[in-house]
Amino acid sequence: MESQLHGLTATEAAKRLEKDGPNEVPEPEFNFWKAFLSKLWNLSAWILEAALLLELILGKGIQAGFVLLMLLFAAYNGATQKKKSRRVLNDISHELTPTVAVERDGKWIKLNSKQLVVGDLINLKRGDVLAADVILKSGKITCDESSITGESAPVNKQINDTAYAGTTVVDGTGLAVVSATGSNSRSGKTINLINQSAAPGHLQQLLTKIIFYLCMLSLSLTIIIIIAAFARGEGLDGVIQMLPFLAMMFIASIPVAMPSTFAISNSFEAKRLSKEGVLTSDLTGIQDAANLNLILLDKTSTITENKTAVSSLTNLSSLTDSEVLQLAEAATDKRNTSIIDEAIIDYLKKKGLASLTPDKFTPFTSNTGYSEALVNGKNLKLGSFKQLSLIDTQANNQIKDIDFTAGRSVALLVDDKLAAVFILQDKVRDDSKAALAELKKRGIRPIMLTGDNQRTAAAVAKQVSLTGNVISIHDFNEQTDLESLAGIADVLPEDKLKMVKFFQEKGYIVGMTGDGVNDAPALKQAEVGIAVANAADVAKRSGKMVLLDDGLMPIVKILDAGHRVYQRMTTWSLTKLSRTAELTMILTFGYLLFGYLPMALNAMVIYTIMNNMVTMMIGTDNTHITYKPENWNIDRMAKVSMSLASGWTIIGCLFVWFMNNKLGFSQGQVGTMVYVYCVLSAMLIVLITRTKTYFWQSYPSRLVGTVQIIDVALTFALALLGIAMTQISLVNLGLVIVVSLVSAVIIDLIYQPVMKDR
Repeated sequence: MESQLHGLTATEAAKRLEKDGPNEVPEPEFNFWKAFLSKLWNLSAWILEAALLLELILGKGIQAGFVLLMLLFAAYNGATQKKKSRRVLNDISHELTPTVAVERDGKWIKLNSKQLVVGDLINLKRGDVLAADVILKSGKITCDESSITGESAPVNKQINDTAYAGTTVVDGTGLAVVSATGSNSRSGKTINLINQSAAPGHLQQLLTKIIFYLCMLSLSLTIIIIIAAFARGEGLDGVIQMLPFLAMMFIASIPVAMPSTFAISNSFEAKRLSKEGVLTSDLTGIQDAANLNLILLDKTSTITENKTAVSSLTNLSSLTDSEVLQLAEAATDKRNTSIIDEAIIDYLKKKGLASLTPDKFTPFTSNTGYSEALVNGKNLKLGSFKQLSLIDTQANNQIKDIDFTAGRSVALLVDDKLAAVFILQDKVRDDSKAALAELKKRGIRPIMLTGDNQRTAAAVAKQVSLTGNVISIHDFNEQTDLESLAGIADVLPEDKLKMVKFFQEKGYIVGMTGDGVNDAPALKQAEVGIAVANAADVAKRSGKMVLLDDGLMPIVKILDAGHRVYQRMTTWSLTKLSRTAELTMILTFGYLLFGYLPMALNAMVIYTIMNNMVTMMIGTDNTHITYKPENWNIDRMAKVSMSLASGWTIIGCLFVWFMNNKLGFSQGQVGTMVYVYCVLSAMLIVLITRTKTYFWQSYPSRLVGTVQIIDVALTFALALLGIAMTQISLVNLGLVIVVSLVSAVIIDLIYQPVMKDR
């Protein structure tokens, strides 16, 4: 039957491709206004909208205009950054398009799935994600159709059944003819491995908690002000007059810039990684990479090369070695060669022997454990010795002199009798030892997982300097000393998910590398799931990262990207906590000590807008790489931020007292100078928190520095011209600048020694 199936010629395929177009459906264009409106319907927007209504009810038209401007800015900027992130992910997704085994001009080739046309003959195997609708013409396959039907139960496909684009082959092999492509396929879209709606990572969840704490701080201080107002006899009218100010205290706590900062930083790093041979399919993988402290590494194709060679052949038959080798090669899969198939084929070529054409061939499946062929009347089975020994019950008596621990074993049965045993060995990659040393240097515990036996695994671990114990999965339990564990042998694919969950329950942030169909659940479960370069399509779809290059070194690049995102968001968090606490405390203590809120309402709104402009740009800032897993400690973060805010608040309150009691400034002048002081302190807090050196020794990125300069220049202009606030003189402005700079130097001299080990 299979011999009667033939694919298209290259000429015919080219004509059909020109007529029908590529096998893809253009993704719906990004609707900017739809995204814009969605940004007006969330918790942050609701708070701003409530403040806007309050300002309008109280007749504060100018202030209402500023709040409206902030609301529209947040929505516009959020939609803009979403568009940019979408563009970056779309660019990356094109590089993750699956390849398909297609017969063209009588030869089997690997082709980009976009080049598929109706009538193409393709080969299907376990792990393939179908890129078009097909009709099965030979063999049997089982498909997971949950992506299009929602039903989790696998569906068996017989000859002449249709299998649909977007579904995954979970078992079996077969040949199929493409029946519909692109828009005409049932799923109506090209397979896209990018997950654009992933759940938030650890970092984003923690930052959300920080915002909650800020709101609680603002609420507490608001209650204090209201109680003080009644205690002073200002009554309900006085409180109503202060409502716009109190509303602004909450507005200052809103993370208007947080989504944009995340989007900028993550998409920036995703684009950078794509140029370094790592494709990002889930942005949370970048964030969690900074916290990674344990990584489970597949031996094959990660620590060792994805190249297996025959190291020995033990002939147990009356045939010559050459004849045995020719028969074994005839039982390999020529359409979709595995690394074992390639090793035997290469071995045959090195011996200069001719290849035999089988009369019938059945590919390897996990159920049988072997491939099967019929050549010149001989029945051949090539596969696992363990499985084949169940067929030839005398096989165990013939292998006493074979060292199965020397590598991977492959047995050959001829007419159901053991004829030969091949020992295959994986070559350790040249960069594995250095890469593993780099991972350990960064405080990450690497643990090798392999299906090989314990002795073989221990030998590989020794070659790459993985110190510690290499144990069998059968000896692994709750009492296993994880601190001295270097590798786990005899691992079955289904064990990997259990391993990931086990270490996560122990408190580790887990990375996982994998390439096979059965690795997919473990890759999806791990915080940083990494599909290696030769991974099956379903594994690539499950991982958060996909490597384009072999080996371990690309993982180091992922760690670097994670640390850069982490450091930027740490700066954002410290800055947000510090400046929000500073503003609310200065207003609260100013009211308690001096009887009025020492900042104009308009100035408060402008201050909030300007700060969001700068903190949004932190996503592009220069950073430093740390060599240990990050540990996000909210309590410590809050203490550091409150310490910074307290320093600026104490100096700010003393400055207000000095202006009130010694310089005799009006409330309007004081409010403007406090506004300038708060803006300068916010800019300086960014510079202080972004580096481990003193702020004058490290420069921010050009974009951060430019926006800061623009903000400061605009602040000075508004204060000197008296726009939206009381005008102050150039001398008064100079006084605020001197106080701010001296404060920054004093605070940083105290801050940096404390934060050296951050």
